[in-house]
Amino acid sequence: MERPLTQNIHAGRQPLTLKEYTATGGYTALQQVLKNMTPGEVQQLVQESRLKGRGGAGFNTGMKWSFVPMGEDAPSPKYLIANADEMEPGTFKDRLLLEGNPHQLIEGMIIAAYAIQANISYVFLRWAYKKAAQALEQSIREAYHAGWLGKNIMNAGFSLDMYLHTGAGRYMCGEETALLNALEGKRATPRAKPPFPQVSGLFGKPTIVNNVETLCCIPHIVNKGAAWFQNLSYSEDGGTKIYGVSGKVNNPGAWELPMGVTMRELVEEHAGGMKKGYRLKGVLPGGASTDFLTEQHLDIKMDFKSVTAAGSRLGTGTMVVMDDATCPVGFVHNLQHFFAQESCGWCTPCREGLPWVEKILWAIEEGRGKEEDIELLQMHTQLLGPGNTFCALAPGAMEPLQSAIKYYREDFDRHIREKKCSY
Repeated sequence: MERPLTQNIHAGRQPLTLKEYTATGGYTALQQVLKNMTPGEVQQLVQESRLKGRGGAGFNTGMKWSFVPMGEDAPSPKYLIANADEMEPGTFKDRLLLEGNPHQLIEGMIIAAYAIQANISYVFLRWAYKKAAQALEQSIREAYHAGWLGKNIMNAGFSLDMYLHTGAGRYMCGEETALLNALEGKRATPRAKPPFPQVSGLFGKPTIVNNVETLCCIPHIVNKGAAWFQNLSYSEDGGTKIYGVSGKVNNPGAWELPMGVTMRELVEEHAGGMKKGYRLKGVLPGGASTDFLTEQHLDIKMDFKSVTAAGSRLGTGTMVVMDDATCPVGFVHNLQHFFAQESCGWCTPCREGLPWVEKILWAIEEGRGKEEDIELLQMHTQLLGPGNTFCALAPGAMEPLQSAIKYYREDFDRHIREKKCSY
């Protein structure tokens, strides 16, 4: 089984240096691109590979690039940004790549920047990723010193500068337009769309924002081709995927596997099954902002289409497992507390609605809940749902809540009836 993204990452060892990375074939893809390919050909190759964004949206990466204005009359400068602000609870896949092989990301970013003819790039990094920051700073210096970054790279007439920007620590910065505002030194609030960042992004110029895992795939697609990348997968989505599992399993962690492995394989084989004395009660398949799935869903494929058909989202592909000794009401209350405090406050439904949801859940937890509280919570899942807020933060927060009421209604009712938690 091929694992292109993680084949050179090993637990307990330092990140690959430039010398070590080039010894594994690093920067050969960049050389091939600069010598033999036009920006349009790179875009087409990535589009044909069926690489979809690994940050959660699942949009075709090459198609996203194709929306950037090209040619002599295109606005300048253009920007390429790696979204490394991995603050979704339960998600830790990008950290593996950043700490293990930062040059892989840098090469992917240079190729992506060439494809859209961007001359300035940023890595927007989560504030808590101190080890990743040190590795990236060192690797960016090495890339400049070797001539992979800077002016006239490989005498190909293409130049690129790269900067590391460490965020202040807001979940909202994971939304690409809020990230752009933060980079501009403004409050991290989302922007209205249109215009989309591909046309008017950072400082009003064409901008592409891609997830770390997405960009790390690019050198391998260039080296081995679109068909090879497609064939790595068990589904119609191309490539491998870094899946994660956390919770009361025997072997929590992250693994690079073919896109489309089943949830059962992830939980029972790679995560080693549930710890002794615990049973699986529910799963958030793609991080904290996805709908619960249950034991009956274990045989679905973990790809964008299959998880959506089951009533949830693949998201980041990092599963949070809830066991039968964990109270669903308390579990969801904890999530709503997080989302409420991370709301940017830009729109009323999110700013006012999320704290109200948290207060209702807290009352139920404390034994002060009333029967009509369930109806109130269900009403909020509609009022804070898609199309009613400025961005996807509140709708994402409602996904675990609405599915918890759907699958674990008896737990909510028992809290209210017995005026206590029975777990």
